[in-house]
Amino acid sequence: MLTILERSHAREGFELFPHEADIGLRGWGPTKEKAFEEIALALTAAITDPRHVEPREPVSIRCEAPDDPLLLVEWLNALIYEMVTLRMLFGRFTVQMENGALQATAWGEPLDPERHAPAVEPKGATCTDLRLEPVGNGRWLAQCVVNV
Repeated sequence: MLTILERSHAREGFELFPHEADIGLRGWGPTKEKAFEEIALALTAAITDPRHVEPREPVSIRCEAPDDPLLLVEWLNALIYEMVTLRMLFGRFTVQMENGALQATAWGEPLDPERHAPAVEPKGATCTDLRLEPVGNGRWLAQCVVNV
């Protein structure tokens, strides 16, 4: 059973939520970019607590899509690829978006099962039930369900 982790602070936050298909991810922040950063932390939290990931190795990620919801899918798929093929976990992100393109740096470290105590093994995933929308007070919500 997946342990639900939650982190929120004054302006940003993420959470995992139970979903009948698999794992729900939410990220919110004052900008779309911050919401994308936070949903990426939620993806890490599906495997292990991101507070235990040392952000020491930078990985550059670039994605393009014709609209923001598809860009969210491309972003999460790129992160899943890094987690599965390079066995990386990430503890910090910076995201910049412009004209259908996302440029990000993800900082992390290789998965160490003894140190990270993974809740699930990253094997690949499909993203469904996308939402990217303003939620009031100048905040954005990015949400999806990841089927692993």
